[in-house]
Amino acid sequence: MSANSLMADREKSRSSGLKSRKRGESPFHFGERVPPHSIDAEQALLACCVIDGGQESMTHCIEHKIRAESFFKPAHQLIFAALLDLYNEGTPVDEIILAEKLQMRGALDDVGGHAYLNEITDRIATTVHLPHYLERVRDTALLREVIRTATQAVEQAYSPQEDIDQFLENVEQDFFAISENRTSDSAKSISQTMDVAANLVQRMLQRKGQLTGVTSGFTDLDKLTFGFHAQEMIVVAGRPSMGKTGICLNMAEAAILPPHGKGESTPTLIFSLEMSAEQLAMRLLCSRARVNMTKLKDGFLPAESQREISRVVKELKEAPLWIDDSGNLSILDIRAKARRIASQNKLGCIIIDYLQLIRGTDSRVPREQQISEISRGIKAMAKELNVPVIVPAQLNRESEKERRQPRLSDLRESGAIEQDADLVMLISKRKDANDEEELAAGVVLRDLIVAKQRNGPVGVVPLAFTKNLIRFENYTEQPL
Repeated sequence: MSANSLMADREKSRSSGLKSRKRGESPFHFGERVPPHSIDAEQALLACCVIDGGQESMTHCIEHKIRAESFFKPAHQLIFAALLDLYNEGTPVDEIILAEKLQMRGALDDVGGHAYLNEITDRIATTVHLPHYLERVRDTALLREVIRTATQAVEQAYSPQEDIDQFLENVEQDFFAISENRTSDSAKSISQTMDVAANLVQRMLQRKGQLTGVTSGFTDLDKLTFGFHAQEMIVVAGRPSMGKTGICLNMAEAAILPPHGKGESTPTLIFSLEMSAEQLAMRLLCSRARVNMTKLKDGFLPAESQREISRVVKELKEAPLWIDDSGNLSILDIRAKARRIASQNKLGCIIIDYLQLIRGTDSRVPREQQISEISRGIKAMAKELNVPVIVPAQLNRESEKERRQPRLSDLRESGAIEQDADLVMLISKRKDANDEEELAAGVVLRDLIVAKQRNGPVGVVPLAFTKNLIRFENYTEQPL
């Protein structure tokens, strides 16, 4: 738009604003500055909706998330609301029917009567430029929403905030919602859907049983789940010292450095609320190099093990892995951090170690309610960032007291975890495990109980846990 036309548009908006104020209208202003808008585009878009009988043009508007509030001029908001009512009723639209609907709503005089409706419909003769008008109205509406949101944030920032973390999360979510509104939603025909489905079937046939998600590194578990999938909340629960952190590190290792034939490397983010990044890196290094950490601390390692450590160091330095070891994080902090890293890097998996260490946003409410809020936040983060989120969790003592295998109800502090999770795995000793033989062999047998899987079967996956390596391996039936 040229400078002259821009000035003309502004002058027209000022004059229309003066006229509208005579009709009781009050355009949206911040001081002396007029927010972005285009009266011409709004009139042309409304004209399109009347010209084609209020069907195809209105459908495009709805698909592109145009609402009455998307229009700057209050009269146009009233007209679009009336058009939307007629569209929902399935009533064909023309100037007379639109005027009658506005009359029924008591808004005909507010929009300027029949004269203004005639003025609008006379602006254009065809809907060929509908996409341009629609884009112009939508873009200016988004800019006004940015201004409105930013102004509200500034005003609230000057007021005392009881919870600064909640305030920052709300501001961030408001701006994220504006960004989300830029994308349009539309239904696809069965023809399009079938083409996509056929391509998926073809890729599955080509994979011949290969994973559709992020590999766990454990063959039997991958057969049961076909990998960890986007938007899933995955809980790995167990009693203390059962290897929750260890198995999650093994899963992270498999994600960033997948075994042969298990897909491509998956960028992974780990939130370590219990251990420092250095401690976590050391455990990951020793586990992958299969080096006893105790011997490493003593400084007595064979030359072969030293060479293997050097190789693994180079391998891990090039891997797409991020570790955040900030302590005392709330779920709001975690979501904000994950959102920022995801905006800079294409994340494929997130691990949070562990759930019960996440701080509640309001310490005054019972811990059970805090855990419920945290669980919902984790699931929301998985959906927002479109990645699987793996989170270890504690089990209560009931299974140990009753000398039985753990179950879903043993999840500590809240039933919300069981409800929100898509996949729940419980680490347990095997029923037939021989403690003395296991200790002698240095290998502990574990059952990974898939107690819940929203999109697949449940079952038990046997694993071997090598204590001196803090590493889980695929279990094969061999004598100890």
